[in-house]
Amino acid sequence: MTSAPSQPAAEASGCPFHRAGEPAPNGCPVSSQAAAFDPFDRPYQLDPAEALRWSRDQEPVFWSPRLGYWVVSRYDDIKAIFRDNHTFSPSIALEKITPPSDEALAVLKRYDYGMHRTLVNEDEPAHMARRRELLDAFTPEALEAHAPMVRRLVRERLDAIIDRGRADLVAELFWEVPLTVALHFLGVPEEDMEQLRRFSVAHTLNTWGRPSPAQQVEVAEGVGRFWQYSGEVLRRMQARPNGHGWMHDMIAKNREKPDVVTDSYLHSMMMAIIVAAHETTALATANAFRQLLSRPAVWAELCANPALIPAAAEECLRHSGSVVAWRRIATREVAVGGVTIPEGGRILMVTASANHDPRHFENPDELDIYRDNAVDHLTFGYGSHQCMGKNLGRLEMRIFLEEFTRRLPHLELEEQTFTFLPNTSFRGPEALRVRWDPARNPERRDPAVRNAQRDFPIGAPESRAIVRRVRVTRAAPEAEGILGVTLADPAGGRLPAGSPGAHLDLVLPNGETRKYSLCGPADSGDWRLAVLREPEGRGGSRWVHETVTEGLALEVRGPRNHFRLDEGAERYLLIAGGIGITPIIAMADRLKALGKPYELHYAGRGRDTMAFLGRLERDHGAALRLYPRAEGARLDLATLLAEPREGSLIYACGPERLLDALARQTRHWPEGSLHVEHFSAEGTALDPEREHAFQVALADSDLTLEVPRDRTLLQTLRAAGIDVPSDCEEGLCGSCQVAVLDGEVDHRDKVLTASEREGQDRLMTCCSRARGKRLVLAL
Repeated sequence: MTSAPSQPAAEASGCPFHRAGEPAPNGCPVSSQAAAFDPFDRPYQLDPAEALRWSRDQEPVFWSPRLGYWVVSRYDDIKAIFRDNHTFSPSIALEKITPPSDEALAVLKRYDYGMHRTLVNEDEPAHMARRRELLDAFTPEALEAHAPMVRRLVRERLDAIIDRGRADLVAELFWEVPLTVALHFLGVPEEDMEQLRRFSVAHTLNTWGRPSPAQQVEVAEGVGRFWQYSGEVLRRMQARPNGHGWMHDMIAKNREKPDVVTDSYLHSMMMAIIVAAHETTALATANAFRQLLSRPAVWAELCANPALIPAAAEECLRHSGSVVAWRRIATREVAVGGVTIPEGGRILMVTASANHDPRHFENPDELDIYRDNAVDHLTFGYGSHQCMGKNLGRLEMRIFLEEFTRRLPHLELEEQTFTFLPNTSFRGPEALRVRWDPARNPERRDPAVRNAQRDFPIGAPESRAIVRRVRVTRAAPEAEGILGVTLADPAGGRLPAGSPGAHLDLVLPNGETRKYSLCGPADSGDWRLAVLREPEGRGGSRWVHETVTEGLALEVRGPRNHFRLDEGAERYLLIAGGIGITPIIAMADRLKALGKPYELHYAGRGRDTMAFLGRLERDHGAALRLYPRAEGARLDLATLLAEPREGSLIYACGPERLLDALARQTRHWPEGSLHVEHFSAEGTALDPEREHAFQVALADSDLTLEVPRDRTLLQTLRAAGIDVPSDCEEGLCGSCQVAVLDGEVDHRDKVLTASEREGQDRLMTCCSRARGKRLVLAL
């Protein structure tokens, strides 16, 4: 939406809506919902994502008068802010969100409190210079060494309660274990745990909470003691030059490079990391167990299939992560989501809301342990300020889940009211009471269960390992050469709905996968596919036609959607060729439900080879145009697309010749009018005999990597520990796109438009390469 011409000031400022109310700093009126927003109210404290649903739908960037911040709620906007830490400075990330009282400041002064910049709130170039010096302890190889210690701590504390039958998991495991792990990792002596717990709470309230004046003084006392304590511990550690742990590494760096790792920086990091390495993991683990145990069927599925534990932990981090918001300040006037934020504007990025954005995640409000893009969540941040300790937190959460699902699969939540420490940015229940019947403990029947652990690789879960079991409930012809297949949950539950354009990856017996679009209806609770038998194909469709029958168990991944329907257009042209009707019919269903004007043009060899004709004529007859070639009918694209239609979008799927023709016939349409889905990845495969090696410089990470002729750019990035999401890895989906800052790209994908390729500002890492000897990427 744009402002009305009658309000040029608001229009110039980027005002995206037009309502009465107190004006924002850019002159735009503030809506009633934005004016009422208060992150300390009960709705946000209980469920930040739900509290901002209205914002994701209506006002993804708004001014909050009560908070004095611009609030950003959508995934793409927040990710863009994270990526540009020059325009969006992190310097206020640890600023007190509630200004301290004079009495509280006096208390802090008495303790000589002097918290300086840390990795969290430091600007460039100082941030990357320090970060590079401190990364070695966070490599997968280094973190692997901590796994036995984490396992021992979890097992000891579980041993202490396993025969009791009741426990508060927060008090007895989830708080103490991450704290002990954090101290071990830092090299800090294990003492005064309860005091450290109080320190962490005080620090959280001091920075992100809204304490009363009396509470401010009490909190300041806790923060002051925390500062004093951490300084004493640091001095003892400096006196032991041969100690082990991350803080000892920093102390050594302080001696080697005192201008980079300064004395004041050591003290600030000591205090900050005790909180960061401990509290976020403790809260995230409590959130995960609360969500999983509140869904007994999901918990049972995880117990039965522990290979899903890494995926389940990641999905819990997405669905209910412990970090729900971060803050930035604009260093210049800048547009975010169509709204102009003035220089100096403070920004609250609610990552919990972004993690529930349906524009990026299918069925985002559902906890789906089979979700294969959960790793895209923003709970760890993104870009150069992404959490360095993310893989240590993952390691701890996975070990907690593995021990409990193996040793207490019959665990249940007790009835309770969950409470949370009131603040804007960190969230987890203060208690988590559970019960179980000790007589049913598996290790009473088989003592070997106690030690029969399963370990997982350090790092993000591999999407290809996240496989869902389904059962075929129908396999019948939809047309000549086309088999209709309906899939259901073997346990009788409802499968997650797929949005229009979504597809499944069907896993074949040889481990290969084939992609098949979901045909709808979206609310059926099952998944419906239509598979064309292709005699000249790679064998997947032949296997489906010859093997898939009712009752057969299959494995799938997804649903995923790289052909997403933009529901904001005024009208639509839907064009399908042959089996390309599969995603298009789902889009037609959705547009009809929305009441949007659309035309559906469907071409095929003959009616006997065209799937879903009966359903199409019944449900979409008024909008349907059929072009069976056997009857002399022809889809005349030149005539259909001769005149661009204002406010219209085109969605098409079919053979490559149809998509190529569409690209030619829509060159005079506005950029972005045509959206297509390709069937094949011809021309995207790596051919080492034809390739050349090249260098890639990662601007945000200050790394330079060599991409050999026999490896893709994506493979090279992952080998260096750089997280890049991907899906098809054939240049069809766009998941692995990264920004290009310099260099000429050899584009090989089927995603970018001609003008996007000419811009040379992005590439797909799975297939595209450098034309020359070097590329510079924003990674």
